[in-house]
Order: sequence, then C-alpha cells, then structure tokens
Amino acid sequence: MTNHDIKTKLIFSTSFDPWYNLALEEYLFRHVEKNQVILYLWQNQNTVVIGRNQNVWKECRCGQLAQDGGKIARRLSGGGAVFHDLGNLNFTFVMHRDEYDLHKQLKVILEGVRKLNINAEFSGRNDLTVEGRKFSGNAFYFEQEKAYHHGTILINVDIYKLSTYLQVSKEKIASKGVDSVQSRVGNLSMFQPDITIAKMKEALIESFLEIYGGNSEPPVTVSDSTYNLQDLYERYSSWEWLYGKTPNFDIVYETRFPWGGIDLGLTLKNGLIVEAKIYSDAMNSHLIEKVASALINCPFQIDYLVNRINQLEEDPDDKKILADLVTWLLSKASD
Repeated sequence: MTNHDIKTKLIFSTSFDPWYNLALEEYLFRHVEKNQVILYLWQNQNTVVIGRNQNVWKECRCGQLAQDGGKIARRLSGGGAVFHDLGNLNFTFVMHRDEYDLHKQLKVILEGVRKLNINAEFSGRNDLTVEGRKFSGNAFYFEQEKAYHHGTILINVDIYKLSTYLQVSKEKIASKGVDSVQSRVGNLSMFQPDITIAKMKEALIESFLEIYGGNSEPPVTVSDSTYNLQDLYERYSSWEWLYGKTPNFDIVYETRFPWGGIDLGLTLKNGLIVEAKIYSDAMNSHLIEKVASALINCPFQIDYLVNRINQLEEDPDDKKILADLVTWLLSKASD
C-alpha cells in the first residue's frame, strides 16, 4: 500500500484528565477506519498511569499521589508505570493492523525530535534516547484487526515527582505483580533548553505528514462535548478498573504505640479486604478483634478504613487506641 492510499488524521485533546484522555483513545481505537492512521496528541496533569496487568499498590505511592491531588489511571496496554504531568506530551498512533508499522511510527517521533536539533536515537526494543537517557517509553495494544501504539515524550517533566510517586511503599508488600523496570530518564529540555510542548507538537505534526503523506483530514481539537465518551469515562474512572484487577496480595503494616504494638495484615481480593488480622500485645484484645472485623469487605483505601474505625462504638478507655489507629492510618496515606 502506498502512502497515497492512507488517510491520515490528527486529533488533539484539550483535557488534562487521564480518564477522559484514555476514554478518547479507546473511542478512536474502536472507530478508526480501514486505511486510516490517526495521530492523537494529549497531556495528563499529575497522573500515574499503570499498565493493564500491574498491581497499582506495588507500582505507585497512591496515598501521596491522592494527597497531592493527582490521579491513578490504568491503560489498556501492558508495560510499566509512568508519571505524566504537563511537561510531558503523550502520543498515540491508531490504525488497523494492516497499517501497523512500529519502525515507521517511532520514526515519526524520532524525526520530530531531530527537527528541534536534538540527536535522538532508537534504543533497546522500543525506547527512544538522547545521550543514553530515555525520553520516550512506548506501549502497544492489539485487539482483533485493530492496533494502537502510544508513548510519552518527556519535555520538562518534574523528575522529583516522577521518582516520588513511582517509589514502592516502605511497607512490606508481597505480591504476584511484576516489577516495572525503571530506566534512567531525561527531559529533552536538558539538551534543548528552549524546547516547548507547542514546538514539539508542531514538529511531530510536520514529521507525521512527511512520513505518512496521504490525504490528511483537517486536525480535530477535541473538547468534552465532541464525542459521547460517558460510558468509557465511567469505566476508566471506576474503582473496579483502577484497583479491582490487581492480583491478590497481602499488605502488612507494623508500628508500636505506648499501649502496644500493632501488626496489621490484610488480604485483598478485587480491591476489597477479604481478611484482616491484627497481631497486638495491647491489653484490650476484644477491641483489636473488633477493629479487624470492621475492616472486612472494606475497599482498600485509607479514608474507607478510617471511616470504618470511626464508626466503632467504644468505651471511654478505648477512645485513645482508636484515635491513635486513625492517626496512624492517615499517616499511611502520605507514605
């Protein structure tokens, strides 16, 4: 097939909401036409995006991210956890499998970056680097006859936040999940200080149209009302999608109070606590058991756990213990 047989289309999202942008990505994937290649450019604000089969608790410091007003998102494709902010530009190539050509797609990104006088190159299986530093990680999704390839372009990402949110929690987490490989990353601004998102977009568009040619439709800038994405948005933002598909795992929290030590073990299934056991040398064993029982069938989110404990009826002597437990659990939200 020649380039002239391919219809190219450019889509830009004006939203910085990862759930919306991933919903739009899937919508484009479901509706891409035969012989059409779509380049979709989008940005997320303060977001950790995890791969489809990853264990969210293991990959992300969820409490810290939530405390800072960030969001967790789970994408359809596999691969590792990534951090997005407005210093990062995301791209997605959407097409039928017949048009899928990874080398050609990566060449669009590579040539776009080179237009800004940065000497980028291929590295490993599908990473793009400058002077050994990875500025673009890629992931892929195939379903029946359709495909997409998406990735990041780090322009001026907050690397401190990236390393903060993607750190494994201090608590012991035993999991069936697989660790992501964290590579050395670098912003393109390290190599070209005057680079901007707008310049990068312009260079990518130029590169895309040069490499694919074809009959390009006018670019489409998508706002919240362009397509009906409500059902997709609800799925991408749902507890079940974000947390419920993680494998079963145990979380253990340990600490010591003046009134005794606490070793809280939680077994989760589909994001809900199915077993809670507290080992403690506190004097009031009944209260400790009551706390453990209260956590059964509770979603594993600190606010929910705290609400369950706050609902317990206690003797005046027990108020201090429950208050300490609540304060301790709230501190876990920022760990």
